[in-house]
Amino acid sequence: MKKITSSCIILLILLSIVSCENDTTNQETTANLGEYELVWSDEFDTDGLPDSTKWSYDSGTGCPNCGWGNNELQFYTKNKIENARVEDGKLIIEARKEDFENNQYTSARVVTKEKGDWLYGKFEIRAKLPEGRGTWPAIWMLSTDWKYGGWPESGEIDIMEHVGYAQDTVNGTIHTKSYNHIIGTEKAGIINVENTSTEFHTYRLEWTEESMIWSVDDQTYFEFKNENKTFNEWPFDKRFYLILNLAVGGNWGGKYGVDESIFPQQMVVDYVKVYQKAAKKETK
Repeated sequence: MKKITSSCIILLILLSIVSCENDTTNQETTANLGEYELVWSDEFDTDGLPDSTKWSYDSGTGCPNCGWGNNELQFYTKNKIENARVEDGKLIIEARKEDFENNQYTSARVVTKEKGDWLYGKFEIRAKLPEGRGTWPAIWMLSTDWKYGGWPESGEIDIMEHVGYAQDTVNGTIHTKSYNHIIGTEKAGIINVENTSTEFHTYRLEWTEESMIWSVDDQTYFEFKNENKTFNEWPFDKRFYLILNLAVGGNWGGKYGVDESIFPQQMVVDYVKVYQKAAKKETK
C-alpha cells in the first residue's frame, strides 16, 4: 500500500473545500431563482452577426411614437458587423465615429421583438459598459403590442441606463402615461457601481404582477409597486421585449457634450437570460 504523504492530505482537504464552495454557490443560485426556470437565453457562442433567430434590428435615427429617438447623433445600422457582432463568446455593440446616412456616428440597437416576448419574469444581463462623455448605453424593454397606445401609454422598462459623464452611476427607471420624464414624474432608482467599463456586472429585473425590483450584482436598489389603479400607472400586464443599444449624445447622454476622441466605444454583453415561474410563462 502506498503511503499517503501530508502534502497529499492537504491537497485532498483543499479539493474538498473547493467542492463544498461550488456546491454552496450552486445552491445559492438555485435559491435565488426560487420558482423560476430558464425560458430563453443567449450566451453568444457563435462568432459573426447576432443570432437572427433571437435578435432583429431597429434601424435609423428614431421613432418617436415607438418610444425611441432622443436627438441622438448615431444612425443605428442593420446587419453591419462593425456595429453589432459576436466575438469570443461576447456580444459587442460598437459606436463608431463615421459619416453614415447624414449622421456623424453609427451604432446598433438589437431587439428580441416577436422572437422573445414575455409577460413577467426575471431578466438577467451581464455586461461591461462603455466609458466617456457622450456615451449612452441601455438595456431595456418596450411593449410588443402597444395595447394601450403609443409611448408612454404602453410603458417602458429600463433595466439599466448609463451615461458616460456619470461613469459610476447606473439607473433603473419606468415610464408610463402618469410617470414619465417628459412631465418629470418618472419613477427611478440610482446605484453607484464601480468599474462599470472595466469589469462585467450583472443587471437584473424581477417583474411580477405586484412589483418590479432592480438589482446589480444581487444588490437591490429600486422597487416599483403596482398601485392597482389603471393602465396609466401600470401598463405592465402585457408582453414586452428586450432591447440592447448604445446611443451617442442625445438629450441625456449628450447633456455635457460628446468627447469625439473616445470612439469607438463598446457595450460588451456576456449573456442574456430570461427566467419565468412555471405557472406564469407567457411568450409570443
